[in-house]
Amino acid sequence: MSVLPLVLWPDPRLAETCAPVTEITTAIETLAADMLDTMYAAPGRGLAGPQVGAMLRIFVMDAGWKEGAPDPLVCINPMLQEIGEERVTREEGCLSIPGVTAQISRPSQVQMVWTGLNGGRYVQSFSGFAAACVQHEIDHLDGIVTFDHLDADTRADLVATFEKATA
Repeated sequence: MSVLPLVLWPDPRLAETCAPVTEITTAIETLAADMLDTMYAAPGRGLAGPQVGAMLRIFVMDAGWKEGAPDPLVCINPMLQEIGEERVTREEGCLSIPGVTAQISRPSQVQMVWTGLNGGRYVQSFSGFAAACVQHEIDHLDGIVTFDHLDADTRADLVATFEKATA
């Protein structure tokens, strides 16, 4: 397959809501494989369609591959079904905002429903880092980036850091 070029912030596509995938075609299967290749090469733990210019509700993730064997997941038209009340703050990075990490508060547990490449519907609960990864990637599908979770002062500081890193 192929490693795709990453879309970097402030590209306006990262602020757009993605369209649902209406049919699982060969093109969608190829896109998913290319997204996994791109994610592993980056090296990241998740990658959403708009981060490679595909404005579709699809993301790939592998929350634990850096600590163990690869276990890739392709999520088409994902939706959060249940969101836990407990929150946790952890450092998050983003392949579309290289060189910047931010402390982001999110629910510590979520349940997601999605369609797999085989057309089957899946429901799974995620906790810990995997829960943060799922939420981060769904944010991308809704046009939300890490910076959008921050207060104005923190955002300004991190945007300046990003601009220096990419200048």
